[in-house]
Amino acid sequence: MNSTIEFGLDTPLIFPGWRETLLRAVVARPDIRDFQEHIFDFLRFCRSHRAGATVGMAKFYIGKGEAATRMRRQEALRWLFRAAREAEQHDRPATGRVDGGAAVARVEPGRSSTPPPAASDLGGADWERDLIVAVRRKGLLWRTEQAYRQWAARFAVYVRPRSPYAAEGADVSNFLSRLAVEGRASAATQKQALNALVFFMEEGLRRSVGEIEFTRAWARRRMPTVLTVGECSRLFSELSGTTRLMAELMYGAGLRLMELLRLRVHHLDFERRQLRILAGKGDKDRVTVLPDGLIPGLREQVERLRALFAADRAAGLPGVWLPEGLAQKFGRAGETWEWQWVFPSRELSRDPVTGERRRHHVLDGGIQNAIRQAARRAQIDKRATPHVLRHSFATHLLESGADIRTVQELLGHDSVETTQIYTHVMQKPGLGVRSPFDLMAAGRGTGARG
Repeated sequence: MNSTIEFGLDTPLIFPGWRETLLRAVVARPDIRDFQEHIFDFLRFCRSHRAGATVGMAKFYIGKGEAATRMRRQEALRWLFRAAREAEQHDRPATGRVDGGAAVARVEPGRSSTPPPAASDLGGADWERDLIVAVRRKGLLWRTEQAYRQWAARFAVYVRPRSPYAAEGADVSNFLSRLAVEGRASAATQKQALNALVFFMEEGLRRSVGEIEFTRAWARRRMPTVLTVGECSRLFSELSGTTRLMAELMYGAGLRLMELLRLRVHHLDFERRQLRILAGKGDKDRVTVLPDGLIPGLREQVERLRALFAADRAAGLPGVWLPEGLAQKFGRAGETWEWQWVFPSRELSRDPVTGERRRHHVLDGGIQNAIRQAARRAQIDKRATPHVLRHSFATHLLESGADIRTVQELLGHDSVETTQIYTHVMQKPGLGVRSPFDLMAAGRGTGARG
């Protein structure tokens, strides 16, 4: 396979525009219309093994299954890597380097730190262009646009040879049912697909889907993974510098990962010991605690940013990204101190909307990998992720006697029922019930002493 594909065995694939490229290829070669399912399956396979989309992983993936399936998988992945090489050669400057000599970041499958600018990424097929216009007219986030385009592309393959313009509500229902029954998708995945396709049909294609009846994925109730206080301490001891500060702040304030990364200078209120979370999940604002023990480290972090801020202004760089609407209302606000990221990236990146090279916050993959590796070094026998620190924050507060309504507000949950799940993983659930085995052992010990 690597005789045709000019990738090393361990070189991760970086090809964020593969879906659009495939859709254009399907027009010329209808025989590859099912490549998308094989590619999606390969990327899921890589994620399940926590590995990059490399030639080595592709060989491992192709080797499983029947002969006909292996052959089709090989054809799909051969096309994927060849198209990625052609796209890279097309976009690479004459120097052979990207971004003025900086090495391209290795990212998770299907994602890139330098996505194409939205100004020139207007889609391929007519239906995709209509979707993009609707998404940007509504001012949806870039991540939302990427997710909606992904689901629309999968739906377009599903309804072939018909056009999505000819699709009806029944097609959406059948697609969603197939996700649950054949794809074994989770309830959250199916819900995301539902939202994306309803938006695609009604806002993008201007077609009414009416009432949609479909087989719903089983909403499995999962217990959150929670670290003990001792495990959190061991985890933090394996981290250092800014990475440790970020992990401690996630645990100390109960932040989601993207809430941590999108913190700006004016979100820190040192005097009130508060942390303001603006436009969090569900576009909601809230206030949470700012741990006293982290204030000195955060003050040092902010002071270090001043030199970087001054250098960016001296270099004439565009201001940081602003939330929707603010960029038009306060065009220069991104160049002011209070809007700067608390945890900025060391490298410049290209804005996916404007194409400008600006200072963005650190990427999520870096902190995720750092925490996983620190957990291994600390010999923690649990699945440790950034979100586990948020779970641990809530559980430890409840164990210390905090009111569940207070914890609900700090976490930003709409319903107290969502917060109640942490009562099931507390060290002393309920009224401090003891196992009957411990009671029996205690009675046996009493008898022996008597």
